[in-house]
Formats: sequence, C-alpha cells, structure tokens
Amino acid sequence: MTRIIAGAAGSLVLRVPDRGTRPTSDRVRESLFGGLDASGVLDGARVLDLYAGSGALGLEAVSRGAASVDLVEKSASAAAVTDRNARTVARAVGSSAVRVHRSSADAFLQSASGPFDLVFIDPPYDLDDEALAITLALLADVTARGAVVIVERASRSPEPRVPAQLEPLRSKRYGDTALWWYERADNGGQPPAPSQSR
Repeated sequence: MTRIIAGAAGSLVLRVPDRGTRPTSDRVRESLFGGLDASGVLDGARVLDLYAGSGALGLEAVSRGAASVDLVEKSASAAAVTDRNARTVARAVGSSAVRVHRSSADAFLQSASGPFDLVFIDPPYDLDDEALAITLALLADVTARGAVVIVERASRSPEPRVPAQLEPLRSKRYGDTALWWYERADNGGQPPAPSQSR
C-alpha cells in the first residue's frame, strides 16, 4: 500500500498501477523528503514528476507545500491511476495546480514551458543510460536556476550522465535503489565536479 507520508494530504492512500511501474518505497520517500524539507526546496516549488507511475513523489511534494505539480506518465492505464490520485490529493490540499499529462518524458520536455524548481526522474530500471542522458539534457530548457533534480535508479546502475548545467550534490543508496541529487546551475558549459556520496 502506498500513502502520502506527511503534509496536508498525509495518510491518504494512493492507488498503484497494476503493472509496469515500480513505486518508490516509503523508506526511500521518507529519507528523500526529509532532505528536501530540511533544505527548504519544497515551499512554493513548481514540481515536475517524470515517469510518474502512481504520482507518489509529485503528490507528496504538493502535500508538503509545493505550489504546483505536473505529473507525466506515458502508459494509458497508469496515467488513469495517476489522475485519480491527483484529484484525491488536490481536494485534500485545496489546490487546482495538480496536472496529469499522458505523454512520454521526452515529448513533454520538448513542449513544456516551465520553469520547474524541483524535478523527479524515476524511470523504469531497464531504461538504458543513453535514453536517460537524452532526457536529462532536455531539462536544461525547463528548469529554473538553482532547481533540484533527483534521479532514482537501481543501485547497480552507473551514475547518470548529466549535462554541464546539472551539478552533482550527493547520492545515496538504499538497498536496490539509488538516488542522485543535482542542482541546475549556469556554469559556462564547464563539466560538473565529481559528486560526493553521503
């Protein structure tokens, strides 16, 4: 069972698509959002949740004070579940700024206006490194300076290849899952410094 952990919609149960998605565990979400809360990223943020699945990451952000969230899911059946969850959470938080888009991540990014302050990228674990690199490169045009980008992958996966505009902040492994944190910065096209695991 997947629930909103905290905030205005805390304890609400979220539906999970029958197949084709991999919900982020409560343990990982608690750690992730503890870090986001501590850094002040969530308050008033414009959030983008790519490969949304149930929408748990983006909807958790709205529950905790984000101003808006765009949930992007390609699968028709999963997007229908995402939409039901989005409407439930939107009612609980009293916000109309919860939007669901049935689209591939790359197609959405190519037409999105942004800018977004926080981006979650939680693709299927079998998405190859090159495809993920293309998606990350497309973020440059839709993220605000200082935006935080969080990538969730299998812990056995190599560190994502990111464009120069994304500077590594930290990474952490939780069993089979790994999170990489990046910050959007205009650094004149210089390659990013090596990341540090914490």
